[in-house]
Amino acid sequence: MQYTEVMVRYGELSTKGKNRKDFIGRLAGNITRVLKDFPEIEIHPKHDRLHIVLNGAPFEEIDQRLKKVFGIQTYSPTIKVEKNIEAIKKTALELMQATFEDGMTFKVNTRRSDHEFEYDTNQLNKMIGDHLFDNMDNLKVQMKKPDMVLRIEVRQDGVYISNQLIKGAGGMPVGTAGKAVMMLSGGIDSPVASYLALKRGVDIEMVHFFSPPYTTDKALAKAKELAGILANYSGKINFIAVPFAEIQEQIKEKLPEGYLMTVQRRFMLQLADRIREMRGGLAIFNGESVGQVASQTLESMVAINDVTTTPVLRPVATMDKTEIIRLAEEIGTFDLSIKPFEDCCTIFAPPRPKTKPKLKDARKFEDRLDVEGLIQRALDGIEVTTIRPNETFLDDQAQIDMNLL
Repeated sequence: MQYTEVMVRYGELSTKGKNRKDFIGRLAGNITRVLKDFPEIEIHPKHDRLHIVLNGAPFEEIDQRLKKVFGIQTYSPTIKVEKNIEAIKKTALELMQATFEDGMTFKVNTRRSDHEFEYDTNQLNKMIGDHLFDNMDNLKVQMKKPDMVLRIEVRQDGVYISNQLIKGAGGMPVGTAGKAVMMLSGGIDSPVASYLALKRGVDIEMVHFFSPPYTTDKALAKAKELAGILANYSGKINFIAVPFAEIQEQIKEKLPEGYLMTVQRRFMLQLADRIREMRGGLAIFNGESVGQVASQTLESMVAINDVTTTPVLRPVATMDKTEIIRLAEEIGTFDLSIKPFEDCCTIFAPPRPKTKPKLKDARKFEDRLDVEGLIQRALDGIEVTTIRPNETFLDDQAQIDMNLL
């Protein structure tokens, strides 16, 4: 059956009071970008609902896009009819006949925001229910948890009829919580942390450290493809590649082994903070989970965070690995994250890093290096790429290699 509109419900946006209009406007803009290759549709944001007029566009394709737009609580494909009882009966029956299957239970649920309409909700529920029973066989009503709910919304501009309530991505529209940078590796955790940051409305730019010739072009391409998967939730993502080989070489040459990882992470955080400032960000996100590896103990975090006063946010900090993996599988990053193209964090990882580094020692060892010169040369070499949803960077041979491993 041909749906005429999609009715979008806001959920958490309803709590935003005087700022609600701005949040709805941002959500409408994000939906417009996601559906930009459907020029026939019309998007009408209103105070309590957002309406997408399909004008013949296929709902099935629209549905796949909307599932990944943060700020949507639920949505329903609907058929809009005039505020006429015969039109309501006719469309309700046609929709039920097209979708109802033997053995299913159902109920009619009416809402009426137009209180001038001649029938109230109870009357409409009974009239539509009676009409369905008069014209269909094997119907069974169940008021609690039915298999299908036939929803009828009587609004000022018409009546909207639907029998699907689809769960949206939830959260807040991307861009409503400000801008930040995300320290994206090629592993499992930081893409999940990126997803959770986007879900809270943060517009993130990816900062990725690469160390040629120690890391390969495939490792860089893998990180970019992870950003491409995440771009499904934001429309696009800026990917900032930072050359890190010289810094790692200097650290390995001049510092004791136990502090290689700590000082390396201090440099990464300083670089991320400089880039954040250059690009107007408010915070730094990363994929650290407390106690998961040596550099993620509380003692290590203290020694590393010492280099900045900028908020460093860790969305997966209290999640265990199985929880992170489950979410990575849900958002589609897991299979790519586990491909063995090593990033700079693993290439230069010492065999016995300090799990409880002392802050004064980290500062002392770092002072052996030309910190400002190393940071500036890395900043001079950054490359910024705008990445679109599902954009690919691994070549065919790399894909073959991955499948063989």
